[in-house]
Amino acid sequence: MRFELTKEYLEELISSIENNDVAQVKKYVNDLHPADIAEIFDEIDIEHAKFIYLQLDEEASADVMIELEEDIREQFLQVLPAKEIASVLDNLDSDDAADVIQELSESKKEEVFMHLPDVEQAGDIADLLNYAENSAGGLMATELVSINENLTVTECINEIRKQAEELDEIFFVYVVDNDEILQGTLPLKKLLITNGETKIKNICDSGVIAVKTNTKSDEVANIMEKYDIVALPVVDSIGRLKGRITIDDIVDVIREEAEKDYQMISGISGDVESGDSIVHQTKARIPWLVIGLFGGIFGALVIGGFQTQLGNFPKLAMFIPLIAGMGGNVGIQSSSIIVQGLANNTLGFESTFQKLLKELSIALINGLICSGLLMAVSIFFTHSFRFTLTASVSLLSVIIFASLFGTFVPLSLNKFKIDPALATGPFITTTNDIIGMLIYFGMGKLLMGI
Repeated sequence: MRFELTKEYLEELISSIENNDVAQVKKYVNDLHPADIAEIFDEIDIEHAKFIYLQLDEEASADVMIELEEDIREQFLQVLPAKEIASVLDNLDSDDAADVIQELSESKKEEVFMHLPDVEQAGDIADLLNYAENSAGGLMATELVSINENLTVTECINEIRKQAEELDEIFFVYVVDNDEILQGTLPLKKLLITNGETKIKNICDSGVIAVKTNTKSDEVANIMEKYDIVALPVVDSIGRLKGRITIDDIVDVIREEAEKDYQMISGISGDVESGDSIVHQTKARIPWLVIGLFGGIFGALVIGGFQTQLGNFPKLAMFIPLIAGMGGNVGIQSSSIIVQGLANNTLGFESTFQKLLKELSIALINGLICSGLLMAVSIFFTHSFRFTLTASVSLLSVIIFASLFGTFVPLSLNKFKIDPALATGPFITTTNDIIGMLIYFGMGKLLMGI
């Protein structure tokens, strides 16, 4: 049954903690999924969370640690003793253990390593810490089943049994040569139906898709999505098998990238959660707000520069919000589609010129429809053909400019290895507001002679 966290539940749980009622606390949390316990930790203070955590068994405490949001986990690790953290790491896969220990200070890392009972596991974790966090090496786990190609089917089955004791799930059996270079994968069906004396190298599938340890995490995500792979082997520069990346790790990467892009589109820099402090959220929001402020000031100066024209023909003020709003909306649409295509690697082989030409065609169609509707409404309310023509032509021009600008900027940023998501949101909106006003008043001067 799905757990639903309520205010009453939290109050009763906290009351039991404050009364030091261990039995009641265990009754509240022992049957919960680790993700549900992590949700509770998000809503209570760190000392109460620590009390609950210390009542969990080793396996549950390890699972809960991985389910915690990064900022909560970082706070949590600060209050846990090194010996307790080492006990947790001992029950985690190497990739999850590396993620946890990465968040500790250097002095506490050393202390935790000293308490790790398994020297081989400690070595694996230390090796993983040398890889960049956003690389395949930083995502991979070293736990997997690998079989030498020279073994027979019977020998292979016995070896799988030994190695499987350390794994929760077996997605693939990887076949390597004497130098640990990846040769292929072994389908379990073939293993079951093949004669026991057959050599593994004669039945393994050599067409294995693998990535190198320095492959970027977003590229790994694209590969796993494209080929519907649930586990992807990772090799070093000469092809030696180093680990595997499973689908659950990639789902986290996709979610984090989507959240980051969404925040950038919204004008928020940095990683922000709703539960973060006022100071942290303010720091993340203020840069783009300041940029938007100065953009608004510049836009006001543009309008101020045409105050004589506005005085002579006040009706011009009617469509200032419309022109600015439409420019911002169109620009966001164009840039969002390009950013999404860049993120998903689905833009194809079209050149920048071809993409701009395509966007121009779309802008012309949309612009003609919108300016046509505006013309019908404007002539009905204003009874001025020249003014109606000015507003309609201005809208068409603004839509075309905003579409091209919204397409060109993220493509240019991507070429310079700058996150194209920066091109969306306030940047596009502010720029299009200013240019839109210049186009609108320029058209008024040209077509109405004001």
